[in-house]
Amino acid sequence: MTEQHSHQFERGTDGPKVIVVGVDGSDSSLRAAAYAGGLARRQGALLAVVYVQPVLAGGAALGASVAETTDEIAEELVAQIREATERVKGIFDVRWEFHTFRGDPYSGLVRTADELKADAVVVGASEQAGHRFVGSVAVRLVKAGRWPVTVVP
Repeated sequence: MTEQHSHQFERGTDGPKVIVVGVDGSDSSLRAAAYAGGLARRQGALLAVVYVQPVLAGGAALGASVAETTDEIAEELVAQIREATERVKGIFDVRWEFHTFRGDPYSGLVRTADELKADAVVVGASEQAGHRFVGSVAVRLVKAGRWPVTVVP
């Protein structure tokens, strides 16, 4: 009698292989990226850095080009990541990719984590006082219960 094993995707078998980290330029998100980068390096995992550009309905009425501003933030984040990667080249090697698109941060992180079959999601703690009442992206990710979520202060 021969036992056959199905070769299906299984999360968390040998440590994380894909780690998703959400960044928005805030200090806590940059600390989250540094933490996730260290985890990815130690585990030999892919680090997927995600910046979801907010869609602000009233932005155009204020005379500011919201799309241009969020594009600039995305470009600056990529530049910071590349610079950090170059500084540690040959010492620490981390495979990483950058994803950016417009929308709601929670939905964007969920979509990316699902598409990449993420083993873990890392985010910074919310720096906005109102999130204590409404619920931060981190709290919503934890409540979704689909991946281990690390919240970096």
